[in-house]
Amino acid sequence: MKKEISVLGLFQKLFHNFNARAMKDATLAFKKHLDDGGRMLLALGGALSSAQIGVTLAAMIRENKIHAISCTGANLEESVFRLVAHTKYKDYPNYRYFTKEDDQKILERGERRVTDTSIPEEDAFRVVEPIILQKWKEAGKTGLRFFPHEYFYQILLSPELEKYHEGNREHCWLLEAAKNNLPIVVPGWEDSTLGNIFAGYCKMGEVNPSVMKTGVEYMMYLYDKYQELSGNGLPAGKQGPGLGFFQIGGGISGDFPICVVPSIKYDLKKEVRPWGYFCQISDSTTSYGSYSGATPNEKITWDKLTKDTPMFVIESDATIVAPLIFEAILDRYTINEK
Repeated sequence: MKKEISVLGLFQKLFHNFNARAMKDATLAFKKHLDDGGRMLLALGGALSSAQIGVTLAAMIRENKIHAISCTGANLEESVFRLVAHTKYKDYPNYRYFTKEDDQKILERGERRVTDTSIPEEDAFRVVEPIILQKWKEAGKTGLRFFPHEYFYQILLSPELEKYHEGNREHCWLLEAAKNNLPIVVPGWEDSTLGNIFAGYCKMGEVNPSVMKTGVEYMMYLYDKYQELSGNGLPAGKQGPGLGFFQIGGGISGDFPICVVPSIKYDLKKEVRPWGYFCQISDSTTSYGSYSGATPNEKITWDKLTKDTPMFVIESDATIVAPLIFEAILDRYTINEK
């Protein structure tokens, strides 16, 4: 006799030890954190947008399971590139066997390879560039200033870009974030294709650098958003477990936002609630001096986490683990089993 089992139920049935257990335990704690009234910040590193994390992440945003995002400039723009040029992407499953000459040919075709897929320059970068350039120039004329993600929100919510949509809109996590005006921080945005393009226009005098709010201003913005999302200031019975931290990969997208707690405490000298949950998915091995490979306990010494914070590390491939965790949290699929 067949019966249905949820993705979360499958976790509980199959995953008992090692990284599988870490994934299951982190997922159950993630779910409990939300069920108890907590909120979640996602730190998004790597090339997850090119890997189509939006298939599950957009739904997580839509279903109010993710409440803030810190991401690299590449993940920000590549969510849009997937939307406007999806059918022009090419897959290279045999990339491990490429020669330098093979990659030279990819360059000459105007493609930019990201592991086993490629971003088509003419259909992605050059489609988005003139539309967002217009927003930068308009801001310069009016004296207004915006964060990098706010310019992306503007073009995603305008009809100018809509005619170029090729991908499934429901799979574009940044479009979903724009619809919900989700708080986003993008530290080091300049380290991205459109960030480089912006710098070029500034150097040529076509755009004023002042129209772009800076990383320092992002931290100032995060001070307020963290206090709001963590429930600080609410009556004790209504605070819930605070804001959790779910990190994919390492680097600046994780390091920047987690610093907000000690910065509020020591630099602003204000009371602040600690992070209510922490999980990192990373295939970086624990090593000396590596932030990405540091164990969560090290963060206790920096007052980023506490000894009571639920902490999880899943040493695995985020392109496999993250969608599974998100599907388990969303609980939108069941599987028939005997």
